[in-house]
Amino acid sequence: MDQPRMTLRLPPGTEEVARLLDEVEAFAEEAEIPTALAMRLALVAEELAANVVMHGTGAGYFAFTATVTEAGVAILFEDDGPAFDPLAAPEAVTGAGVDSREVGGLGLHLLRKMTRGAAWERAGGVNRLTCLLPRDH
Repeated sequence: MDQPRMTLRLPPGTEEVARLLDEVEAFAEEAEIPTALAMRLALVAEELAANVVMHGTGAGYFAFTATVTEAGVAILFEDDGPAFDPLAAPEAVTGAGVDSREVGGLGLHLLRKMTRGAAWERAGGVNRLTCLLPRDH
């Protein structure tokens, strides 16, 4: 049996992040992804796309692919913005109060905490991140 899959390639923009989230929600419903897993999928999709929109100066697109597997949902995220390895970014300071913490970094923190087997590569001018959102998180 084929594994349910969605792929969407969009230009970077705030409206396109909203479109991605609509498509992820429809996919999760159609693929009968459990609610908690679907919510994590939407959060990861939003964080990855928002990073390109906010920081990917010169990017022409981002592409999001989600494939349902026995272990969870496998994600492939690509963009043609500047080289950026989200896995190498400094850890967010989560123990400090809101007033003393620097803005940003929590999305990447959540990505690291919610996914397994994350890997990043830069090939042919494209950032490529793969990871798994496990069912048993």
